[in-house]
Amino acid sequence: MSRSASNGAPRLAVVGNPGSRRVSLFQDAVRAAGLPEARTVSWLDVLRGVADFLPGETVRIESPGEDAEVDRWLRGADDPTRVEGSALWYAGFTAAVREVARAAARAGAGLLDGPADIAVLFDKRLCHGVLEAAGVPVPASPTSGPAAPAVRGWADVRALMAEHRMPRVFVKPAHGSSASGVLAVETAGAGRVRATTSVERDPAGRLYNSLRVRRCTTEREVAAIVDALAPDGLHIERWLPKAAQGGRVADLRVVVVDGRATHAVVRTSRSPMTNLHLGGERGDLDQVRAAVGAAGADWGAALAVCEQAAEAFPDTLCVGVDLLPVTGWRRFAVGEVNAFGDLLPRLTGLPGSGAEGLDTYAAQVAAVLNRARNTRVTPAP
Repeated sequence: MSRSASNGAPRLAVVGNPGSRRVSLFQDAVRAAGLPEARTVSWLDVLRGVADFLPGETVRIESPGEDAEVDRWLRGADDPTRVEGSALWYAGFTAAVREVARAAARAGAGLLDGPADIAVLFDKRLCHGVLEAAGVPVPASPTSGPAAPAVRGWADVRALMAEHRMPRVFVKPAHGSSASGVLAVETAGAGRVRATTSVERDPAGRLYNSLRVRRCTTEREVAAIVDALAPDGLHIERWLPKAAQGGRVADLRVVVVDGRATHAVVRTSRSPMTNLHLGGERGDLDQVRAAVGAAGADWGAALAVCEQAAEAFPDTLCVGVDLLPVTGWRRFAVGEVNAFGDLLPRLTGLPGSGAEGLDTYAAQVAAVLNRARNTRVTPAP
């Protein structure tokens, strides 16, 4: 980690969308730590090939989301609510991240986020395979890893469900986020198929994200959505029966900063999707700890699963881990690991985490300062 010549504090830069919530929260944390405001390098400048960095800067890569023009550059579409185009978005985004790494290396700047890690984190098939190889408990999947078979449409999904004896699965766009395009599919007797999803189809068959979770009750409707999503790549994993809190299914988002689980939020829902923007609600973390203890399990061991998942991405300072508690609260699996899973405003650190009283961004700034004090260096590739 580079130090400034004047006071030994790192000089920070953030690649993001100026004025976005994420950049603003990071800048708040930087100022609260008594550091000069981080220099903002816009994603549009990166995409236009005019971004530059300064010698000795420490560079944070932030999400390119919530900017319509950036989305047009990456996806080639004018409507950010469209689901299709995620493969094009992924190709554009990972190329832009590699350009950030090259520009940082030329300038002698360091990165807090590894381009190779980001590329894996934004491909659910690759991410699942990396976690599985690292011994992290994950839902069973027939599409895990680089050698997995391609899913060309609903017929392939049906065949893989039958072959692997998975009557209930999640079908996910390989490069999606925030539950975009996800279907929770279940089969019943007499060939019945139904799915829960936030995807809407217009009369022309185009797919859109909706804030309303709905039920598809015919195989024909499910097949039409899956067939439309398949060209961008699909990931399939077993639908685990999750534990409940207050009669609602529950899971957790656990933020891991520099190898340590620092923050956790419980998400509950009456649908299989617990995402807060889809109607999920924050649950009670103390109740989760009590339920885990009553089941004879160890809350610390559950957090250790998240830290083990983060270890699979050693060049990335912070990840958000989706931790799935199985019915009964005795076992846990990792559903996903998110490169930008730290947008949890006003959430403060877990007791004993070293981040007590700090939000997720302040915890990351503290980790950067700690790295600087220990003179550890994270060079650009």
